[in-house]
Amino acid sequence: MDDILDNQTEVSCDVLVIGGGTAGPMAALKAKLANPKSTVILLEKANVKRSGAISMGMDGLNNAVVPGYATPEQYTKEITIANDGIVDQKPVLKYAQTCYSIIEELDSYGIRFQKTANGDFAVKKVHHIGTYVLPMPNGETVKKALYRQLRRARLLISNRFMATRLLVGDGRIAGAIAVNTRSGELLVVRAKAVVLCMGAAGRLGLPTSGYMFGTYENAANSGDGYAMAYHAGAALANLECFQINPLIKDYNGPACAYVAGPFGAYTANNKGQRFIECDYWSGQMMLEFYNELQSGNGPVFLKLDHLHADTVGEIEDILHRVERPSRSAFHAGRHTDYRRQMIEMHISEIGFCSGHSASGVFVDEYARTTIPGLYAAGDMASVPHNYMLGAFTNGSVAGKDAAEFASGYELAAFDRGDVERERERVLAPTRRDDGIPPNQIEYKTRRLVNDYLQPPKVARKYELAQQRFAEVREDMERTMIARNAHELLRALEASSILDCADMAAHASLYRAESRWGLYHLRTDFPEKNDNDWFCHTLLSKRAGRMTSEKRAIAPYVVPIADDEKKLYDKQRVGARAAV
Repeated sequence: MDDILDNQTEVSCDVLVIGGGTAGPMAALKAKLANPKSTVILLEKANVKRSGAISMGMDGLNNAVVPGYATPEQYTKEITIANDGIVDQKPVLKYAQTCYSIIEELDSYGIRFQKTANGDFAVKKVHHIGTYVLPMPNGETVKKALYRQLRRARLLISNRFMATRLLVGDGRIAGAIAVNTRSGELLVVRAKAVVLCMGAAGRLGLPTSGYMFGTYENAANSGDGYAMAYHAGAALANLECFQINPLIKDYNGPACAYVAGPFGAYTANNKGQRFIECDYWSGQMMLEFYNELQSGNGPVFLKLDHLHADTVGEIEDILHRVERPSRSAFHAGRHTDYRRQMIEMHISEIGFCSGHSASGVFVDEYARTTIPGLYAAGDMASVPHNYMLGAFTNGSVAGKDAAEFASGYELAAFDRGDVERERERVLAPTRRDDGIPPNQIEYKTRRLVNDYLQPPKVARKYELAQQRFAEVREDMERTMIARNAHELLRALEASSILDCADMAAHASLYRAESRWGLYHLRTDFPEKNDNDWFCHTLLSKRAGRMTSEKRAIAPYVVPIADDEKKLYDKQRVGARAAV
């Protein structure tokens, strides 16, 4: 443990942005451009050049609201219906009204989007109502293009610093504490505004492949932002609405109906029959997927073998080159070919992610959390079905508003004892001569998540999970050991994962109904109950304890007709429903 430094540095800034993936760089860039004289720090636990879910690029935009294809109101309506109405529409509408300007801005960075012969964006249809999917022919360049903008703006970038706790004082945000992932040095960053952009809780459940880091979401995203917001006292919304996605069996990548669907591919059962009307991800779609897996018609497959070979080649050019280029090697090892056979699919492990569901730190249309001066954007904020473009757009919104907030305040005072207590918590594993390594703590937590929390949700299982998580926490706080700075990083991530597991169990037991299809399917409350539960559930830390409460849905700004509300209730196609 000689490489662990027991020293501390303190710096100050106007705006601190934590997370260097998608939302974070955009938030930092917009904050700096909004006030060029301000000091903006972008903090990342890895390296901003290649961090986050878009480190290898992205194959397209899933939610592009492009004039001529869809309207902001139409998109807001679609997202509201897909989320069983549990939506604050103002943030969704603001995203929909803003995202086209972000697409144009990304286009100016040199990120190409598929266009027609007339030069218009070639948007594809996957959703029920509107048309929103915009392919990216050179999607592998997206992170490089974004990084160039950061360099041009001369932002202060601090790589290899992992934020661990937020500082709060005078009733508002005061900064954050971080630790160097190479040396163990503690860093205190005082800030007038803080923007959390730390991604999904991707390492919550264990993948069926058996690989701890073979997760659907970026494996570096271990729920640190969720945990930090919780311990600071911010409210988190609808954490019982899990993220569960369709994926290629034993491969940590999406089945990509968004890419393959517009070309004619679809999800099929073992008879080659299409059993889902619309492959747009929703809890109801995943419930249909799950039911088919459990029936005599499983397994479930991605069907492309009916397509022309040239069409399949075009799909492969996107899927095998961008975002997860290991896909071609995986299929080669399995001796599978899209042209000759259907590709087996399965369902992913559970996680938290607003990008693909709705669970996140509660924010308004300006990305403001319940703590003044604290913002959240991207996969960890509560704007549902964010995806990559949502991270860019809401990161931009957060950065601009954070810069304005910071210009009206001085640095807040905070309790210096909080820093010392965090130092002791962070460095405790490094001061033990023997104990349990963090990978074993993490594996046990995630194994318990799979055993007890995977839907359908059984109340007694969840109660047992809470007991088991308490036992793991005792092991973690008394015996977890970190023998070097890398293990210290993993130890801190294991702590965040355990916090997220606790929050998932607590929130799921609180909402006494079933909603969002498979995402929150309770066996003891199998029906939706709008009379009692048409609301947000907000989880927060009060007086050191985890608590939940209801929050009314804000009045809709885009009305939803009664017949439209049932659009996602039945996704099974008529031919299959009659069987």
